[in-house]
Amino acid sequence: MKTELLIITALESELKRAALPPGVEIVYSGIGKINATLTTLKAIQELQPKRIVNFGTAGKVNPQLHGLLEIARVIQRDMQTEPLAPRGQTPFCLRPFEYFSLSGEHVCGTGDNFVTARDPWLQDQKVDVVDMELFAIATVAHQLEIQWQSFKYITDDANEDSGNDWQEKVNHGQVLFLEKLNDVMKF
Repeated sequence: MKTELLIITALESELKRAALPPGVEIVYSGIGKINATLTTLKAIQELQPKRIVNFGTAGKVNPQLHGLLEIARVIQRDMQTEPLAPRGQTPFCLRPFEYFSLSGEHVCGTGDNFVTARDPWLQDQKVDVVDMELFAIATVAHQLEIQWQSFKYITDDANEDSGNDWQEKVNHGQVLFLEKLNDVMKF
């Protein structure tokens, strides 16, 4: 089976399948980079999409932001192998250390941990929001030459209250994303 557009979301609590327009395919990756990588690879093999759209929740690093954001660039925030390579870069790896989407204006930092404290490195890198899947999805899409976009709904302030705030707001971005999806499908 083939699809023009594939949505990848970590959890069904973020975006219900039943809320999507007919003909839109969605897969749920689970949380984290490994789950996102495996799910993205399998979905691409099975559905052969022309474009991938990631939707999910995020913690904000930039205090000025709120609501639904479109991500322009993603970096890996938890690859820390100094002195072999600068933070965010995988040593001895020829793949890019950052990926760029079709459009957007915000920067996402992906890592396999829930951010609960200020991290000056994130501000130095001009990271706006943090998540746990996008870098993996973008890496696979880039490797297989598939265009991608990402939309993140801010659920928390990436601080000590993040876990509770995320649980309260995990499903609050669905309506905003569905409105944006109409525009995305015209693209």
